[in-house]
Amino acid sequence: QVQLVESGGGLVQAGDSLRLSCVTSGRAFSSAAMGWFRQAPGKGREFVAAIVWTPGSTYYADSVKGRFTISRDNAKNTVYLQMNSLKPEDTAVYYCSVKNRPGNIDRQSNYGYWGQGTQVTVSS
Repeated sequence: QVQLVESGGGLVQAGDSLRLSCVTSGRAFSSAAMGWFRQAPGKGREFVAAIVWTPGSTYYADSVKGRFTISRDNAKNTVYLQMNSLKPEDTAVYYCSVKNRPGNIDRQSNYGYWGQGTQVTVSS
């Protein structure tokens, strides 16, 4: 059983930074990749960023490229999402997930395990 627990969300002002953490069970690290998705009120869940364990390649949605950074700490079984220069449109519930199916790294259907989410609210 894979378990994912996100933390680090909160209420911030535009331009501020937050770092989200996703602590995973060990089995998650045997998967090919992990990703962050988000869901804003009234919208569908969208891809934010992903990291492939080997060789550590990272991928980002155009909307966050240059502002967000995904990273991992294997010793702590943790994946991070550093979010800088936050905008009101970044407001959403953020979820981490394990990619356990082949296919595009930005496709939600290729991810099989999800955390409970952490709320990020950015005020203008």
